[in-house]
Amino acid sequence: MKKLSRTGKALGRSEVQKLYRSKRVDLETAVGMVRSHTRVYVSGNAATPTPLLEALAARKDELEGVELVHVLQLGPDPFLSPEMEGHFRRRSLFVGPADREAVNSGRADYVPISLHQVPWLFKRGVLPLDYALVQVSPPDEFGFVSLGVEVIATKAAIETARRVIALVNRRMPRTLGDAFVHISKFAAFVEVEFPLPTLARDPYGEVEARIGRYVADLIEDGATLQLGIGAIPDAVLAHLSGRQDLGIHTEMISDGVMEALERGIVTGQRKTLLPGKVVGTFVLGSERLYRFVHNNPLFEMRPADWVNDPFVIARNERMVAVNSALEVDLTGQVCADSLGIRIYSGFGGQLDFIRGAAASRGGKPIIALPSTGKGGSLSRIVPMLKPGAGVVTTRADVHYVVTEYGVAELFGKSLRERAQALIQIAHPSYREALSQAAFERGLLPRGYPGFGPTARG
Repeated sequence: MKKLSRTGKALGRSEVQKLYRSKRVDLETAVGMVRSHTRVYVSGNAATPTPLLEALAARKDELEGVELVHVLQLGPDPFLSPEMEGHFRRRSLFVGPADREAVNSGRADYVPISLHQVPWLFKRGVLPLDYALVQVSPPDEFGFVSLGVEVIATKAAIETARRVIALVNRRMPRTLGDAFVHISKFAAFVEVEFPLPTLARDPYGEVEARIGRYVADLIEDGATLQLGIGAIPDAVLAHLSGRQDLGIHTEMISDGVMEALERGIVTGQRKTLLPGKVVGTFVLGSERLYRFVHNNPLFEMRPADWVNDPFVIARNERMVAVNSALEVDLTGQVCADSLGIRIYSGFGGQLDFIRGAAASRGGKPIIALPSTGKGGSLSRIVPMLKPGAGVVTTRADVHYVVTEYGVAELFGKSLRERAQALIQIAHPSYREALSQAAFERGLLPRGYPGFGPTARG
């Protein structure tokens, strides 16, 4: 069997090997292609090409005005120090520990954007790319590399960048789906073997367990799930014993998803879109998870402009989307990307899945969060969002809010009814103050006798 090259010429296996060898270079040669005053896309999450970034940072004195565009970056950050200013500047599409301080001190830029729109930036020429630095699996016998654990926008970047440099890592799993690119698309390959970043799992406590039980009660047999990062998604999955034929259509494939497959809770047999497939756009977790997804036909990895498209999500009947928040105000506004004016993370795919699940037949969009933060010293159900806080999910989009004290159903409810329901699922220590604040805002009438029946717990 032969594979057509980029020019249309069929390549045999020996020709594939010859082409690949002709493009292999060392780290210094690869990053030496990058010039000043250019824009560089960098693959993210567990596919962050750290050796390439370290080699690029070592050229600091030779380069000026290089912009690095990326989603969440993991691993050591060679661009963190202030002396990189003027040489490199980040344009972050999702802020994390690597660039949070730089964004909030003005040394890096943050672009608020929903995840399904990120590939549009490159495909539509909003952010034309000069280079792309990506991490891939070794090529197969037909000359295709897999994007592995992160395909969010990498394929769009590869297709539109003037030159693409790939770090080839034998530890990168070969994931299946729309995750393959032929070696003819690349200018250079650098072979470096190193462990992928992993995500440590913190055990969930009683608060998360109670939230998990309430969310699990909303999930029916045959539902398709989207779950994110952290203790609450793990708690939800742990409380789904006895459910049958659940499916997965999500951004992030986690260890919890792997364990649900192993327990037989997730089969995908009743999915209305790609039955039997676990659909995702990135994988993040343990080394065991990375081995589990390698060459596993259960998994269908696709870019975010498909996976996170609300219209695609809605094609899954009984779609249940579970997302978190930093705080929720008494009208239902959800802040998930900032602490006041301080940027903490990003839009990610929260609104994509909230809207997709809302449009799904039998779907349920859920915001789940502990009722308090900082060891109980503050309420996360608040009268008003902090000054400068960003609204990621509007009050018109919110259907369910869940804390360890119950479920508030807000869809179709007035501001008064929302305030009642949210106060009822707030921590008891803060309910009186929240009621007083609601009175002062005119959300509840004077003499309001108690908490209404619009929340259940």
